[in-house]
Amino acid sequence: MSTTTITTTTVTETTPAAPAPPGQPDIAYAPDYQKWQARATRRLASETLPKTVPEGFPGQLSGDLVWEGNKLAETYNWTYTLNEDQLAEINQAVQHFKSLGMSLGHLSPETFPLPALHAELRRLSRELHTGHGFFVIRGLRVDDYSREENAIIYAGISSHIAAQRGRQDHKFDGKPADVVLTHIKDLRGDKIAAGGAIGSPAYTTDKQVFHTDSGDIVSLFALETAASGGASKLASTWRVYNEIARTRPDLVHVLSQNWDYEVFEKADKQWTERPLMFHSEAKDSRPERIALQYARRYFVGFGALPRSPDIPPISEAQAEALDTLHFLGDKFCVNTDFQKGDMQYVNNLAVFHARDGFTDSPEKKRHLLRLWLRDPENAWETPEVLRPRWAQLYDGITPESQVFPLEPYIRSASNKGR
Repeated sequence: MSTTTITTTTVTETTPAAPAPPGQPDIAYAPDYQKWQARATRRLASETLPKTVPEGFPGQLSGDLVWEGNKLAETYNWTYTLNEDQLAEINQAVQHFKSLGMSLGHLSPETFPLPALHAELRRLSRELHTGHGFFVIRGLRVDDYSREENAIIYAGISSHIAAQRGRQDHKFDGKPADVVLTHIKDLRGDKIAAGGAIGSPAYTTDKQVFHTDSGDIVSLFALETAASGGASKLASTWRVYNEIARTRPDLVHVLSQNWDYEVFEKADKQWTERPLMFHSEAKDSRPERIALQYARRYFVGFGALPRSPDIPPISEAQAEALDTLHFLGDKFCVNTDFQKGDMQYVNNLAVFHARDGFTDSPEKKRHLLRLWLRDPENAWETPEVLRPRWAQLYDGITPESQVFPLEPYIRSASNKGR
């Protein structure tokens, strides 16, 4: 497999930039390389910046998680292609689960048995947590199944990789709900988006810049790909950290200090204070780690959800740090050549991701399903300041409470009409 021969179509953003709050630096959701370089030059010339990383942080990280996209295929085959026997076992598991008459929230290794494939899926979970941080399962024939059956297959296979499904929304159809499955699709022409409700590029054809989701593992299942564009890009947080630590250690200070992080959902307070980058020391058998948790739109807004003027604006240093993460992620990323039927799994603390803009056609409309997962057996220790958010994601969910919407909708945190 080669990453150098893959070409993609980059589509210009179609969503107007969200208005900036008073005092905000000159930065938008769409990163501007020239503005990034000019800001870096200006700050280096006018400010006295730290020359070393914060005390206790590593000068450099090493291991399988330190990789560059243009070289990765030489040492790591991230695509696990299912064979005919495995596909037959999956099909049998679908029929078994349907025969039980249970709701989809009951999907588990027990109700979706994969006796031969299980050991491989557990090995792949270890690859997420102690190896390269991502993989793709390929070969599923989505056109052979109904939408509900594809959801069963997706959640069933995923339950062998990571037992816990995270809460992606707290309501559905206007009622409290534990929504554990969501859709990534262009919904701008849909009646549910009338009135300019969309506040996330997930529901447009726009490019998504480098970011993380919430939780331990983010997974995507391609029911259909775009007519052109839409490449899925992944970057090693550790490789990007090493580059920042080597060339601009002052930005490690910025990233590891508190930011005013917007809360787009209804809350008592519309922002929280926390770092974007976290360091954990080596302990017992656990290695030293750097973790990243952030999304650019929470600081600059997107579409119908601009950054609130009630929240303090970000600083020039923070604006430079956001651009640095994006452009270094772009420099070192790998394109996973996402295909119809692929299931992609990513360690959301160790790898961050982006998507090229895309163009749909009447015959091919990009449509992904998404799960936020956690494997208690292999999970990284959650940074203390993130534990309340992790509790929102994973605590209190029962098989009976889980909702699997089979049609796309705009989840609350991305919806102006929330």
